[in-house]
Order: sequence, then C-alpha cells, then structure tokens
Amino acid sequence: MALVISTKDASGLLAAIRQAIDDREIDTWSYDENGDFTHTPGRWRNLARLHPMVDVHSLKFGIIGHKDTVLSRATYCAYHGRFMEMLLAHFAGKAPSVGATSKPLPAVDAVRDLG
Repeated sequence: MALVISTKDASGLLAAIRQAIDDREIDTWSYDENGDFTHTPGRWRNLARLHPMVDVHSLKFGIIGHKDTVLSRATYCAYHGRFMEMLLAHFAGKAPSVGATSKPLPAVDAVRDLG
C-alpha cells in the first residue's frame, strides 16, 4: 500500500513538503526524526506513518503501522487520501500525477514497524 507521485524532482518535492510543514503552511502533517510523516488531527494522530522513498522519476510513500496492530482500512484510506489532498492543494505544479496502490511496496515492509 503506497502513494506514488510522478515528479521530475523527487528530492526537491520531499524537501518542499518538509519546508512547508516547518513554515506551518501545512499544519495537518508532521514528520519525525526518521523522516516519516504522520497525520496530526485528533482522530488520526500517530496511527501510522508514511515513509518516503526517492526514486528516479517518482516519490513514493509506503505506509507503516504499529507492531502487533492491524492497520485498518479506514486508517489506510485516511492517510493516503489526506496526503494526496495535501499534495494536490500545495504542490500540484511539482506533482503532475498522484496515485495509490492497493498492495504493499516490498521496500517498506523491510523498513520497520512502529511498535
């Protein structure tokens, strides 16, 4: 389960997202010391993380849940949908195509669990 953003400058887009959060232009997302993003409004706060992966022509985000807790479909949908909404609202010029997969990205599964 992942977000895939087509972009010519994946590193630049990732840096711009973090800068917008730092500048408080985006106040519904935060990122941690590992660079993972979490949704901050009450109901969805810290239920999962979106882990960024920079690729040649895309920026990908894999979702990571808590250890020993099933990641609910509602959480999956909220995190992916709201992150896409934020990207389209703030970075449409840098992200001409934004989509979600229904299957996990193998690289994310190997990263870690939030446990």
